[in-house]
Amino acid sequence: MIFRNVPNKPLSLNLGGELVSLSRPLVMGILNVTPDSFYAGSRTPAPEQIEARVHQIVDEGADIIDIGAYSSRPQADDIAPDEEMRRLASGLEIIRKLYPQAHVSVDTFRADVASRCVREYGVQMVNDISGGELDPRMFETVADLKVPYILMHMKGTPQTMMQQTHYDHLIAEMLYYFAERIARLESLGVNDIIIDPGFGFSKTLDDNYRLMNRLDEFARMGRPLLVGISRKSMIYKLLGTSPDESLNGTSVLNTLALLGGAHILRVHDVKEAAETVKIVSKTLQSGD
Repeated sequence: MIFRNVPNKPLSLNLGGELVSLSRPLVMGILNVTPDSFYAGSRTPAPEQIEARVHQIVDEGADIIDIGAYSSRPQADDIAPDEEMRRLASGLEIIRKLYPQAHVSVDTFRADVASRCVREYGVQMVNDISGGELDPRMFETVADLKVPYILMHMKGTPQTMMQQTHYDHLIAEMLYYFAERIARLESLGVNDIIIDPGFGFSKTLDDNYRLMNRLDEFARMGRPLLVGISRKSMIYKLLGTSPDESLNGTSVLNTLALLGGAHILRVHDVKEAAETVKIVSKTLQSGD
């Protein structure tokens, strides 16, 4: 196993006025208030399912709850903004009733939806799979909201992304993508920018593993690095299994991501990810 020589620059996030250190990697638990996410075990469209899932995420040790209402799986159905907001509101009301102080991120590429979630429900972070490409108002909106922004790499839309997997130089093109957008966000006054390489989005199976192998190059950008590979096709297509059988593969890749410099793991299985963080952190802190 190669331990990456990633700079140990202290990083933190301002989440609703609380400065959260990233000296220990954080675990972000996925809350899908959708009927059609790729992993059936994560779908929680009904209120009682949402409540049970929120309790599970918190009890298993998540640092952040990431709520999403628009499935980003390939060929996912498009839904209207009003329907997305309706689903999010149902979940956010439950979160704020059960855990009013919880750190919450909203997974949306729509500026108006992000704004409502922050202003009406106290959401502290915006997670945009499109890197600002699907709503030209997103960067200005995040700057106005003054919340951390997760900048993900994707080409096209969830419906078309897997037809846009050609790269002349994958890593170089992605590094340029992030550098250009970070500069635009900084010019607007956005301070907390998290980069997400977008595993599975507009990338072939080989691209995903090439990206994992060179993850440290993104960690060197000096920004918090988020990795989301939980139960994705890069696992079950390689192994000839299914999302339901991909927990072990997820833990392996989460370990590699942490060794590559990841600061946040976005996962379905919080307990296992928290254990992975604890074990890897202990190993790296132990020295020779």
